[in-house]
Amino acid sequence: MSEIKRVAIFVLDGVGAGEAPDAADYGDVGSNSLSNTARAVGGLNLPNMEKFGFGYITPMEGVSAVTDPKGAYGKMTPKSAGKDSVTGHWELMGIYLEEPFPTYPNGFPPEVISEFTRLTGLEVLGNKAASGTEIIEELGEEHMRTGKPIVYTSADSVFQIAAHEDVIPIEKLYELCQISRRMLVGKHGVGRVIARPFIGSGRGDFQRTSRRHDYPRYAESDNIMDKLISHGLKVYATGKIDDLFGNRGISVSNHTTNNVHSMVAAIEFLKQDFDGLLFANLIEFDQIFGHRNDPKGYATALENFDAEIVNIVEAMKDTDIAMVVADHGVDPTTASTDHSREYIPLLVFGKPVKEGIDLGIRETFADVGATIADIFNLPKPEIGQSFLAEIQR
Repeated sequence: MSEIKRVAIFVLDGVGAGEAPDAADYGDVGSNSLSNTARAVGGLNLPNMEKFGFGYITPMEGVSAVTDPKGAYGKMTPKSAGKDSVTGHWELMGIYLEEPFPTYPNGFPPEVISEFTRLTGLEVLGNKAASGTEIIEELGEEHMRTGKPIVYTSADSVFQIAAHEDVIPIEKLYELCQISRRMLVGKHGVGRVIARPFIGSGRGDFQRTSRRHDYPRYAESDNIMDKLISHGLKVYATGKIDDLFGNRGISVSNHTTNNVHSMVAAIEFLKQDFDGLLFANLIEFDQIFGHRNDPKGYATALENFDAEIVNIVEAMKDTDIAMVVADHGVDPTTASTDHSREYIPLLVFGKPVKEGIDLGIRETFADVGATIADIFNLPKPEIGQSFLAEIQR
């Protein structure tokens, strides 16, 4: 058998591969982020992933099922309840959530807002589900006049606080979020509290800054990252992995905020000498294009990532394998601008990986975590089946 010393996971945030079996329960029948985007733009150009078998995962105009794929391929079914980034990433690392995080389509109940005011001394604006860019256009000037923070949510399980950096300084905004995180437990234990700072002089000039910070709900059980570190291995993280796991189970982090910087950081990490896991999140499919129903931008982001496959392969050692996955869908072609309950792609490649292996439809994202546990002889996660025996030479 070929020895494997490192696993590099690239999460294409929001890149789904077709409606999950329970998509109807989430209002997502017909969603297929990859197939529908390909059709909307007249075909995708993904030659590097195509050669590893990407065309077998779901039909995509422009991406063929090549005769001799050089990697292993399949798709994975969401098992945990919900369809947000925290749930998806946690499931990849072996954590199962039987109940979804709470959501608030009509805004937060009075007991939540009154407790926030009691703890912080601040009344709030907003308290509704809204687009982050639209709500600062609507309420930004009132916020600047009154000093009241803008509290809002979305279709996800999030408690978001938007504030102008000149009105509520960034450290104060972070403090408000930390208070909120401690407050939001039990039945109101949202998946994330998010600081949403912005700048600008008035309506039409407001823009969110890169100093966003996420405060996730703390997982009660250990995940595969924790287990890697407890066994003397390393976990290197890029993108928003640190936010999604509350900095837990991470040896070295480079918190990046766009796909380009995340890929630069990931490639630099691959060039370093360590054994364990590289965990990279690429946020723009979700944050920039999926939520804004921009299939052209979404397609371009996919093609830009595909071009980076060359750099990934070049930086990989003979004992490395890479996995390309996602955490949920955000089909940019549907009427909804929310996440979609979809299968996610699974593409595995590297010198130790057999060629042309069809991994089929996996029952849970946690098969990734189970495979990592198998590679490094770690305790198995609570759910998931390893596919190591299927892919290893």
